[in-house]
Amino acid sequence: MLTAVSKSWIKAALGLLLLGGLSACATYYVPRGYGREAGVARVTRGFSDAALTRYVANMDPAMLSLARRHDPRPHTRYWGRVPGWERIDLASIPRFSDAAPDFDTARLINSLRRPAPLAIEPAKPFVLKASVEDRTKALRCLAQAVYFESAFEPLAGQEAVAQTVLNRMRHPGYPKTVCGVIYEGAARATGCQFSFTCDGSLAREPNPQLWASAESVARRALNGFVMKDVGVATHYHASYVAPYWAPTLVKLRQVGQHIFYRWTGPSGTLAAFKGKYRGGEDVTADILLAGDARTLEAAPAEALAAGAVVNTQVLAQAQAAGLIPSTLAPGAHLVAVPDATAPGGERLKFEGTVAGRRIPTPEEIAEINRALDKLPEVAAEKPPVAETPKAPPPKPKQRPPNLLSPLN
Repeated sequence: MLTAVSKSWIKAALGLLLLGGLSACATYYVPRGYGREAGVARVTRGFSDAALTRYVANMDPAMLSLARRHDPRPHTRYWGRVPGWERIDLASIPRFSDAAPDFDTARLINSLRRPAPLAIEPAKPFVLKASVEDRTKALRCLAQAVYFESAFEPLAGQEAVAQTVLNRMRHPGYPKTVCGVIYEGAARATGCQFSFTCDGSLAREPNPQLWASAESVARRALNGFVMKDVGVATHYHASYVAPYWAPTLVKLRQVGQHIFYRWTGPSGTLAAFKGKYRGGEDVTADILLAGDARTLEAAPAEALAAGAVVNTQVLAQAQAAGLIPSTLAPGAHLVAVPDATAPGGERLKFEGTVAGRRIPTPEEIAEINRALDKLPEVAAEKPPVAETPKAPPPKPKQRPPNLLSPLN
């Protein structure tokens, strides 16, 4: 039988053994030439980049990505970002590649962006109630938008463009006149809302038949016609371009060659379109320097006007020649081109950029004019002929009664 002294000695011995074991664990280390480090060295035959490349060759992409995150060597941590987006430059407009997409690539990108699976809310009818002067100006501005933006589109495409203009006018983020919506931002270096207002298109004489069609579409829109297929769309672009702002909006549908979008969130619902027509269709400097906050920078008009650089010499020459653009970039200049109909056999035209937009080349303008010349002549509509009233049909003769119908 153990005495109390022997028990105390046993406890002390066990404590020393336990303390010694913990000390051995605390001071344990892998000698040089053993462990994972030595194993990697044996497999790769070194720690060079080529050796490590052989070692990670069989790793799956996820495992390799995790391993690179914990690489102790100094390196830039892109962590699987999309190639081309390793560095995000907020000062420039983001693009999907180093160059702007061509027509086919843009069409592919647009086809991959699916329309929203939500029901399209048609806009409410708008009937322009204004003075004769304002109504004349509003009709001309809206007809210009329909003509220059969609002259070769089907009727539905022209109606969709007119509807988009009126939707903007009734949205709180845009001017409250028809001409104000169309000419918004025409003097900005970042570009205008409707490109024909600042790219020299207005200098071309419109085709009479196409202009009559555009004016008819504009007149119907101002008298309450609603193009329901585009709902409350406020943006559109051609199907062969892929603007950077398109993914930030809700895609509705494509009508003709144009794809239509609405704002996201409450701003894109019918309830947001409560703007009232202001009247007074004169275009002011504030309108020319205004801009869409979604597609342009939101600098105030005063700051843009103060920082604008205008080639005053070229501007004076342009005004003397009867050409009065909104703003001339420093690279714009006047050149004389042959013109048999002009005095002296030549006329002045701009080359370079106007309001930040490239001016069409003579070849491009000639191509457009050739396309306009090939349009078939539109036959004059014949007045409707009054239809003569038709004689009422004769009454059916009564048949003699029979067993099947004794009362007939």
